[in-house]
Amino acid sequence: MLISFSLFLILMTFGAQAHAITEWDKLNDEVESLYHQGDYNRATAAAKKALQAAEQTLDPNHPDVATSLNSLALLYSSQGQYTQAEPLYKRALGIFEKSVGAERPEMAASLNNLAMLYRNQGQYAQAEPLYKRALAIDEKIFGPDHPNVAISLNNLAQLYQAQEQYTEAEPLLKRALAILEKTRGPDHPDLALSLNNLALLYSAQNQYAQAEPLYKRVFAISKKALGPDHPNVALSLNNLAGLYKDQGKFPNAEPLFRRALAISEKTFGPDHPNVAISLENLAQLYRDIGHESKAKPLEKRAAAIRAIKR
Repeated sequence: MLISFSLFLILMTFGAQAHAITEWDKLNDEVESLYHQGDYNRATAAAKKALQAAEQTLDPNHPDVATSLNSLALLYSSQGQYTQAEPLYKRALGIFEKSVGAERPEMAASLNNLAMLYRNQGQYAQAEPLYKRALAIDEKIFGPDHPNVAISLNNLAQLYQAQEQYTEAEPLLKRALAILEKTRGPDHPDLALSLNNLALLYSAQNQYAQAEPLYKRVFAISKKALGPDHPNVALSLNNLAGLYKDQGKFPNAEPLFRRALAISEKTFGPDHPNVAISLENLAQLYRDIGHESKAKPLEKRAAAIRAIKR
């Protein structure tokens, strides 16, 4: 299984006004730093403290409470804990709509994040109108060439890719890529995410020659910008390995799959869905080359992870 990258809009100081630095601000900075390091366990602990600080000092419908709810939900969602994430996203969305209005960047970000949760669970009919609403808000507020518009385009394209609607997805991805290359520069992590998803689209249609250089560029950007053990590096390794496997280049694929598994285990812990994906990919590789004895324990462990109720 190849893995697409979703561009989350993590809400830390969205709409913040000038004020003295508070404990809430410090906790938000800590959450954002840990999130970008891929240390989701410590980030989640800090996000819980930030939410508690906001709820203790602010009106329950204050935008900062919604920001903390959204950030905690994002972290739960990133770890496959969708049941915990969904009510937080919905509560954040309700607060933002009431406190800042229906056509604000905070709303677009929250809509994107909730839609992503539904997409990750295969609830495509629930996700699509949220993605489209987020895109419309971003285009109205920022104009057609803003990075936030690229994020919304990318996310809607992923929804279409998940349903194999490649004709609908490709122009959205190319437009997002053009915006990000222009506004973020050639080495930004957001550009890597968009490149990855276009490569996935080509891979899904067996257009390997078009996909490979994109995957290699994704890996190079991600490693340089985020460090060698970041989850996005693991995903880029997984996808490049999958490309090689699909072409029968098994010696090229195996070390990449193994490295992706090691990073995922280190980052997420042993029972995360991304670990299951890495285990299944490595197991399938071994089956393809006739090493059933190596494949079986990996498949058994992946099945156990899949059986965990989240």
